[in-house]
Amino acid sequence: MNDTSGLPAAGTVAPPSWSATAPGKAILFGEHAVVYGRPAIAVPVTRLQATASIVAAEAGSGVWLATPDLPGPAGSESGQPYPMRQAPDDDPLRVAVYLALASFWVLPEPAAGREPDIRVTVTSSIPVARGLGSGAAVATAVVRAIACFCGKDPPTDQVSRLVFEVDRLHHGTPSGIDNAVIAFEQPIYFVRGVEITRLAVGRPFELVIADTGVASSTRRVVGYVRQRWQESPQRHEQLFDRIGEIARRARSAIQRGDVGTTGRLMDENHEQLKNLGVSSPELDRLVGAAQAAGALGAKLSGAGWGGNMVALVEPDTAGRVAGALRESGATQVIVTEVS
Repeated sequence: MNDTSGLPAAGTVAPPSWSATAPGKAILFGEHAVVYGRPAIAVPVTRLQATASIVAAEAGSGVWLATPDLPGPAGSESGQPYPMRQAPDDDPLRVAVYLALASFWVLPEPAAGREPDIRVTVTSSIPVARGLGSGAAVATAVVRAIACFCGKDPPTDQVSRLVFEVDRLHHGTPSGIDNAVIAFEQPIYFVRGVEITRLAVGRPFELVIADTGVASSTRRVVGYVRQRWQESPQRHEQLFDRIGEIARRARSAIQRGDVGTTGRLMDENHEQLKNLGVSSPELDRLVGAAQAAGALGAKLSGAGWGGNMVALVEPDTAGRVAGALRESGATQVIVTEVS
């Protein structure tokens, strides 16, 4: 027998609903150096998605939030709906909803300040604290869903700016690359404080992304690099320069469809990130496994100290590389195309 407990009773009308999605992301080049003004390259990962769904709620209820497959506020149980007004001030979901409502929801003056009566539910297939942009993707989906609820179609750069404010809660001093690549849903060449450049891909290429299974706080790793930079600025500026130069060379290689050069540059970038102190034994093991299995190049992706690595592969080697990564301990492996 079918379970109909969650369906409207016969003869009733389902409440209106609004929804939006956003992809994950992978940084191909430039981690950490991008925070210090060097270029970076990032791509959307469309195999992974965050979804925000909104339904009308009982009059006077205000905004309620639910995260069935994500941690609740302050580590509370996931899946249990909670009123937005009772969420902590630093709850990223609360902040995303507030910022979006402040930007898009307009009421007659006597009702100003009142919350709409809605339930916002967020689901996501993007692993949390793995360098794949979970926080920015959730915020992007929420901002777009709220805009849809408000009857607005905001420009992408406005969505990106709002998500950047939410990202401050996750990362402390974000570069702005996560919100940009996820909002625009295109490969980008990014320099902090400079207009975003959408990166033309001369030849579509495949990536194998593998999860170490180790959660890593971007805020913590970024803070570590900042402390080390303050202690030895000359050494770290030189490392950032090398990473930035690799990203510039990679931009040219990607634009002309030279996957061989792109892969070699990924290997070089990983070595510089090891010199920066942000790799880990788990990441190095997976990078080595991918290289041994025939990947064109491989490196950590994101903050490091865990999270994910990414390998550039030819279509005929993708399966072999993915299998080698699983055998080497990856807890999740996905293959995605960038075009």
